[in-house]
Amino acid sequence: MQDLRINEQRLWDTLMEMGDIGGTEKGGCNRLAGTDLDKQARDLFVSWCKACGCTIDVDKIGNIFARRAGTNNDLPAVGTGSHLDTQPTGGKFDGVFGVLSGVEVLRTLHENNIETPTAMEFSVWTNEEGSRFQPAMQGSGTYVGRFDLETELNKTDVNGIRLGDELERIGYLGEMELGSRHMGAFFEAHIEQGPILEDEEKAIGIVRLGQGIRWYNIEVVGRPSHSGTTPMHLRKDAMLVASAIVTEMNAIALRHENGLGTVGFMQVWPNSRNTIPGNVKFSADLRNPKPDVLLTMHEELVTFCKEIALNHGVEVNVDPFWYFAPVEFNASDDVKAATEKLGYSHMDIYAGAGHDACYMADLVPTGMIFTPCLNGISHNEAEYSSPEECAAGANVLLHAMLEASERIAKEHQK
Repeated sequence: MQDLRINEQRLWDTLMEMGDIGGTEKGGCNRLAGTDLDKQARDLFVSWCKACGCTIDVDKIGNIFARRAGTNNDLPAVGTGSHLDTQPTGGKFDGVFGVLSGVEVLRTLHENNIETPTAMEFSVWTNEEGSRFQPAMQGSGTYVGRFDLETELNKTDVNGIRLGDELERIGYLGEMELGSRHMGAFFEAHIEQGPILEDEEKAIGIVRLGQGIRWYNIEVVGRPSHSGTTPMHLRKDAMLVASAIVTEMNAIALRHENGLGTVGFMQVWPNSRNTIPGNVKFSADLRNPKPDVLLTMHEELVTFCKEIALNHGVEVNVDPFWYFAPVEFNASDDVKAATEKLGYSHMDIYAGAGHDACYMADLVPTGMIFTPCLNGISHNEAEYSSPEECAAGANVLLHAMLEASERIAKEHQK
């Protein structure tokens, strides 16, 4: 096993073949969840897994599970997977690398006639991106019980089309119950989507924590009035207050290690050049991998909004509508053992974005493997990870899964 490696060229060819489904002129991918292109990608994944002797199951939210039998199939399986859907202007690697590195692990085990102590499972999660249907990580979140199944199947896109109807139309509305796979560990390989590994010249990121996220809708209610006739000291300028909150978001992030703060959406009313804004609605996004620090950041934002509302005589409404708790990946030691055995340079890192593995960590010990991506670019057609970088991540995935399978078998012998 020590010398076992995946086939680098085959993995690359597989990535490029999948990338042709929904390929864009600029070399990226547009393959939204529930579309005919999503069906084409899913069908290709299923055909590859069946060719290696896997059985296929689909659950009630459309997640796909391909199972390769092991020596003792009563033991909890070792799973891996990610997603095949992309952003509208996405790349060929985000999510897809995680799925296809799993396919390459499967092929490597199959061609070498390796019987693993436990079964191995290879999954595709529905609508991780949240581009066509919201929220993100919809399939994995529903699988682990974070979301209600019927609520999610009834979610519609901008044209009013239901997710459930689209899954049925493309043949991936399954009958298997949610959360019913018998797994003892789960791994997800993924491009970093950031610049840290490249900057540190490390081949592998061992993901120890997943970023905690707090999302808000904030509304500032002031008073619209004439920009030329209203003295400054008599104004109730909603935009002025909103701008101060945006600035404070940045300050909060800078005050705390690994803090992030973003305002990416804003609506201004009446949105007229010579009228003082009377109402501003905007998004707010705070992130930190430590739950206590993220809570402090939240409290600082809420306190600031209360104070500035009082000082400026306006109303500030803060709706903290979504909280995604920081995640601890408890199978990271398997990833580290595999990385060191293979001799790759590595570092501990945390996941700045949400991933299906973040939800799977609710149920089983989970690990994530990061590989570098060029200039840290992702959610972009220019997204790129080299054949060598992809191969390193897939090799670590292979040996991490083997480590976990051996460990699970030994634990059940005691």
